[in-house]
Amino acid sequence: MLKNIFIAVLFLMVFPGLSMAGETDMSKDYGKQPWVVNIEDLTLKNENFRTTKWTGRNLQMTVMSLKPGEEIGLEKHDQGDQFIRIEKGNARIVMGATKDKMTFDKRVSDNWAVFIPAGFWHNVINEGNKALKIYVIYAPPEHPAGTVHKTSKEAGAAHKR
Repeated sequence: MLKNIFIAVLFLMVFPGLSMAGETDMSKDYGKQPWVVNIEDLTLKNENFRTTKWTGRNLQMTVMSLKPGEEIGLEKHDQGDQFIRIEKGNARIVMGATKDKMTFDKRVSDNWAVFIPAGFWHNVINEGNKALKIYVIYAPPEHPAGTVHKTSKEAGAAHKR
C-alpha cells in the first residue's frame, strides 16, 4: 500500500502536466509540451485582450477577448499564415493585399473561421455589444511565449518597441 502511494506521488512530481488534465492555468503558456484543452471553454473564460496559451517551434495559439468596438488593429504577417476562430460574438473581418486597399470585407459571428494568407493586411473589429471571444493560430509563432496583454493599449505599446 505504501509502495503504491509512493509511486503515485512520484508520478505526479515527474509528470505535473498530466496531473492537471482538464485544468488550465490562464497565465501559463503550455508550449513545447503535449497539451489537450477544451479550446471553447478556454477562449470563453479568457478576459485578457491577448493571452498566448501554446507556443511551439512552428505554431502558436492565443486566445483573445475584444470589448465592444475594439479591434485587433490593421496588421500584416509576412512570414506566416494565420487562422482565427470566432467562438462568441460579432465581428467584421477586413483584408487586402495592400494597406490602403481592403478588398475583402466580411461580417462573421459564432463558429466562423477566418484564414489569413501571409503578407495580407487584415483587421478584426468587434461590432457586437458584448466581448468578442476568439482564438488565433499563427504559423510560425508571432508573439514571445507567455505573452499576456491585458488590454489592447498594452498590446499596441508592446508592438511599437
